[in-house]
Amino acid sequence: MLFTSLFGTVAVYAAGAAAHGAVTGYVIAGKSYPGYQGFSPGNSKNVIQRQWPDYNPIMSVTDAKIRCNGGTSATLNASVAPGESVAAIWGQWTHSQGPILVWLYKCAGAFTSCDGSGAGWFKIDEAGFHGDGTKVFLDTETPSGWDIAKLVGGNKQWASTIPAGLAPGNYLLRHELIALHQANTPQFYPECAQIVVTGSGSAQPDASYKTSIPGYAKQSDPNIKFNINDHTLPQKYVCPGPAVYKGAAKTAREFSA
Repeated sequence: MLFTSLFGTVAVYAAGAAAHGAVTGYVIAGKSYPGYQGFSPGNSKNVIQRQWPDYNPIMSVTDAKIRCNGGTSATLNASVAPGESVAAIWGQWTHSQGPILVWLYKCAGAFTSCDGSGAGWFKIDEAGFHGDGTKVFLDTETPSGWDIAKLVGGNKQWASTIPAGLAPGNYLLRHELIALHQANTPQFYPECAQIVVTGSGSAQPDASYKTSIPGYAKQSDPNIKFNINDHTLPQKYVCPGPAVYKGAAKTAREFSA
């Protein structure tokens, strides 16, 4: 996974976005795709991103909007093969504390009938906290011990890899930022895009990797709602949700090829 500065690639479309943020573009298998422009929807009728209503945060992990920020449809999709990169771009981001989560959901059929319901979501990437707890705490701004701080400043991307050998089909790709900078007041920023995984793989995560959204966490969970400014708490963080699914393990022949 990586982050890259993309100044000038994506514009922020409203002054109201200054305190919040949304995915405003994608780079899938090396190809750039514009995101949905929530404040000028007429300019982005045909995009791979499911349309969202605004930049404002979702305040409860049980809110139905948390699945795709209220987005239910998109007109296009992007193709990607296992092992290739999928990246989301945030035109604006200001918060230095919280995890990055990247999810997939395999649709049973066409995107038009795929709503992401049920326990079919699985994580393909996550990024959390790496501070030492003595000089860099969970709430430290500079330097931040969170990977999410790499997105601060805007026009930055976070890239992840499609799991090895993943079975082909239509998938929802979900990026989620959870802002934890305010004590006991988590803010959720999820966005979904439509991708088509190609190839001849057959790998799929088992039930231990899967969950529903909403349903992957509770508002009372210690990694969701807690006082980030309390340095007496353990200065460690476990990302919410199941373990990250990496895909099919390589065979000895593949390693030696």
